[in-house]
Amino acid sequence: MQSVETATSKLELFRETVIQRLLSERNDSGSWEGELSSSALSTAVATIALYQFDSEKFRSDICSGLDWLVENINEDGGYGDTVDSPANISTTLLCWSAFNLSKNLGRDDSSTEVKIEKWLINEAGSIEPEKICQKILKVYGDDHTFSVPILTTLAISGRLGDNPWRYVLQLPFELSVFPAGLFKFLKLEVVSYALPALITIGLVRHKKKRSALNPLSWFRSLVTKKALRKLSSIQPVNGGFLEATPLTGFVLMSLCESGLKNIEVAQKCAAFLKSSIRKDGSYPIDTHLHTWVTTLSINALTETNKGYLSSSDKQSLKKFLTDQQYKNVHPYTNAAPGGWAWSPLPGAVPDADDTSGALVALRRLSDENSMPVKEAENGIKWLLGLQNSDGGIPTFCRGWGQLPFDQSCADITAHCLRAFCEWRKEVNPKLQVQINSSLRELVRYLKTTQRKDGSWNPLWFGNQHNKEKLNLTYGTAQVVIALFETPNAENLGLKPLIDSGLKWIKESQNDDGSWSGIKDTPGSIEETSLALNALISCGIIDSQIEKGFSWLIQETKVGTEFKSRPIGLYFASLWYDEKMYPLVYSAAAIEKYFSVN
Repeated sequence: MQSVETATSKLELFRETVIQRLLSERNDSGSWEGELSSSALSTAVATIALYQFDSEKFRSDICSGLDWLVENINEDGGYGDTVDSPANISTTLLCWSAFNLSKNLGRDDSSTEVKIEKWLINEAGSIEPEKICQKILKVYGDDHTFSVPILTTLAISGRLGDNPWRYVLQLPFELSVFPAGLFKFLKLEVVSYALPALITIGLVRHKKKRSALNPLSWFRSLVTKKALRKLSSIQPVNGGFLEATPLTGFVLMSLCESGLKNIEVAQKCAAFLKSSIRKDGSYPIDTHLHTWVTTLSINALTETNKGYLSSSDKQSLKKFLTDQQYKNVHPYTNAAPGGWAWSPLPGAVPDADDTSGALVALRRLSDENSMPVKEAENGIKWLLGLQNSDGGIPTFCRGWGQLPFDQSCADITAHCLRAFCEWRKEVNPKLQVQINSSLRELVRYLKTTQRKDGSWNPLWFGNQHNKEKLNLTYGTAQVVIALFETPNAENLGLKPLIDSGLKWIKESQNDDGSWSGIKDTPGSIEETSLALNALISCGIIDSQIEKGFSWLIQETKVGTEFKSRPIGLYFASLWYDEKMYPLVYSAAAIEKYFSVN
C-alpha cells in the first residue's frame, strides 16, 4: 500500500498537469473550441451531396472524402459513426452509397465495395433493395427522422435499383407551411430540429413519384414554393443547418435531385460543406461545441478558489457568453429570446443544456458586484417556458414529445436544476417564486424517471459497450450532483433518491478502478471522472475514490494523454467523441476532490 503522503503527492501532480493542459487548450479569444471526431457518416453524405451539386468543381474534395473512407473502413468491412465505433447498418449503407460514385470519377474502389457488401449481407441478409429497406425501417420504427433520409440517399446514389422511389416513404412536407405554433399538434414524423429534411426529402419524393390519384399530391404541388420559402427563411447565413454536415448534405442532395441546385439555398449548402472539409478529406458530425466545452471548462476551473482564471479572463469569458444569448425569436425553432446554443456559429440553435451550462458558468465567473442578473433572468425565463407538463425539460421545444429526442430527459433536467439553484437567490422575488415552483416539478420528474436499480438514463450520451447503448453512469452522476446541491433536499424527500443513485455508482465500479456506462465493460476517462465527481460531490472519500484516481492517473499517464471515447450521442443517435471531454471531466473531478480536502 502506498503511503498517504505518496498518494496525495500523485494527486497534486495530476492536478497540476491536468489544469495546465486545460488552460493551454484555450484559443486566441480565451475560450475553448474543442474538436469533434471525424465521421464516416458525415463524410459519405457530404461527398454524395457535393457530387450531386457539381462533380467537376468539387472533384478533388469528393475524391479526398472517398480516400478517407477507404482508409478508415473497419476490419469487418462495415463503418461506425467514429473510427472507434463498431459498424452499424446506417453508416455502412451511406458509405456504400458514396462508393457508387467511384466509377463515374474514374476510380476503382471495388475492393472496398466488396468488403462493405459482405458486411451488409451478413447484417441484412441481402443487398437487394427490399431487404435493405426493411432493415432500415425496422431499426428506426415510427421515427422517420433518419430512416427516410437514408433511403433517399440510397435512391439518389443508385443503390435501390430501377424503381428506387417506391422504397422511399413520403414525408408530409406540406405541413411545413403551417404556422410553427401548430407543429406540436401535427404529429410530424420527424423530430423538431429536422424541418429542413422534412421539406426537401418530402419534396424530392413527391417530384419523383407523384400520384395523380392521391388528393394530397395536388396540394403538395400547390404549396411547394411556399415550403421552399420556409426552408430559405430558416437557413443560417453560412448555409449549414444546425452546423450539421449530415442534415445540410441531405438537404443539398435532395434539392439537386429535385432539379433545384441553382436556388440560393442549395448554393449556400454547398458552400457550407466546402468550408467544413478537414485536411484529411473527412467531416465532423457538427462544426464544434464551442459554447458547451467552454462552459464545462469554466465550471471545472472554478470548483475551488485557486484563481486559475484572472479577472480579465473572467470578464472576457462573461462577454463571450453574454454576447451569445439570443435576443430575438429564433427563426428556425421559433424559440423565444433568452437561450443559448452549443456554438456561437449561425447554424446553432438555443437548447436547454447549453442555456443551463451558460447560466452556471456566468454565476461562477461573477462576484457580488458584477453579476449579469438581467441575462440570467432572461435565461431562466427561457428555461421555465420550456418545462413540460411531466415536470421535465426537453432539449429544444416544449410539448412536442412524440419522438424520443423531443421528450423530457433526466440529464438536461438535472442540468437545469443546477442552474436554477445557482441563481435562485440573485434574481427578482417574482422570479424566485417561479423557480421554487419549477424546482418541485423538476424533482417530481427526476423521481419518476429513476430506474429501479437507482440509476438514471440520459438522452444525449450513451455507451457503445452496453447492449442497450445506455450510459447510466453519465445520467446518474449528473442527476445525483444536481439533487445533492438542491436546497432543502431533505424536506423535498431527495435523500432516498441520492442514496440509491450513489449506491448504483459505487456498485458499478470496475475491478480495475474505472467506470464505464455500466459495470464490467471497458472504462473510459470520461465516465470514471464523472463517477468520481458525483461521489466526491456528495461527500464520499474512500478507497473506491483512491482506486478510481489511481486508474485515471495511469490511464492519462499522469495527466499528459487524454484519449477521448465515443460517449456522445448526436442528433438521430449518432455517436461522437469530443477531444475536450476526457480533459475537462478529469479537471472537474480532481478539483472537486481538492475542494473538499
